[in-house]
Amino acid sequence: MDAEKLQELKKFVTLCKSDPSILTDPSLSFFKDYLESLGAKLPPSSYKPGEKKPSYTVEESDDEFEDTEEPQPPAEEEEESEIIESDIELEGETVEPDNDPPQKMGDSSVEVTEENRDASQEAKSKGMEAISDGKLEEAIEHLTQAILLNPTSAIMYGTRASAYIKMKKPNAAIRDANAALEINPNSAKGYKSRGMARAMLGQWEEAAKDLHMASTLDYDEEISAVLKKVEPNAHKIEEHRRKYDRLRKEREDRKAERERQRRKAEAQAAYEKAKKREQSSASRMPGGMPGGFPGGMPGGFPGGMPGGMPGGMPGGMPGGMPGGMPGGMPGGMPGGMPGGMPGGMPGNIDFSKILNDPEMMAAFSDPEVMAALQDVMKDPSNLAKHQANPKVAPVIAKMMGKFGGGV
Repeated sequence: MDAEKLQELKKFVTLCKSDPSILTDPSLSFFKDYLESLGAKLPPSSYKPGEKKPSYTVEESDDEFEDTEEPQPPAEEEEESEIIESDIELEGETVEPDNDPPQKMGDSSVEVTEENRDASQEAKSKGMEAISDGKLEEAIEHLTQAILLNPTSAIMYGTRASAYIKMKKPNAAIRDANAALEINPNSAKGYKSRGMARAMLGQWEEAAKDLHMASTLDYDEEISAVLKKVEPNAHKIEEHRRKYDRLRKEREDRKAERERQRRKAEAQAAYEKAKKREQSSASRMPGGMPGGFPGGMPGGFPGGMPGGMPGGMPGGMPGGMPGGMPGGMPGGMPGGMPGGMPGGMPGNIDFSKILNDPEMMAAFSDPEVMAALQDVMKDPSNLAKHQANPKVAPVIAKMMGKFGGGV
């Protein structure tokens, strides 16, 4: 549709919004019928007195919407199954966890006398001798006595932890190793015992960390030998975890991409649907009102201005119209417009003159001006009471000039 005609239509719609009574003009009945057929609710002022508001049932044919089926977004892909991790082939022997009650632990708050310290050393020596003889239960008893006599010694706990490792009681060994590290965070014996105990339980990564720390603090051949068995398993576990972390992330990325594509498809479908509905609505107005409103709006303002403008504009327009006709219109238009213009203003008044006049359109958007125009249209004799209004009088004069064939 021509841009100029669209602009003219827009101005006409604005005029209708400002003064719905324009729609009572018989020449616009086709437009009012069209609005009502779409289900539009028109204000009471758009109907003549006694005119019934018709009810419409809009029937849409299959042909009209045969191409307006809502586009379907692409079918959502089947949800990927959960990733099931494969087993890791690990080497090395492990033992069943020991579930014995916790062993006796010393009270670190007790003040250790020199006598108790010496007695503790003696008990430790007996414990070490028992370990050498393979008498592990006896060794535990001696070492427990040594801990109770001197509960502030990390070495005592570390020594008993090594005895528990020989007895294949890793949990008991871990408890003693933790106690040793609480007393001395740099206890190499504590890290070594805990690392070896964790290896026995199959906690390969934790065991490797403890054994590396022990080797850093106090390297020995036994630690190196155990690390050679522990590290391969720790590396396999780490690689396995990285692999499946990567697979899970890739899965989540694919899921996020599918969701993004789904939303994009829905938005595209909604756009296509709205576009087709818009095209369908436009097709109901063949030619898009070709030629605009030819010849203006025949019949002018419905009902015309019967009786003319009695008495003219007595006294003219005081002060005249700024920028022109100084001194007003002295004497007004005596006798008004005799006989009025019943049945509307003849000659098919061209409303495009008003629609293309920015000042007139601006005035029509002013509720005060529109109320005054409606008042005059209902009874031209009311013109006199609006003469002194500087907003209304120039508009009426300009309209009269346009209706008379020129400005």
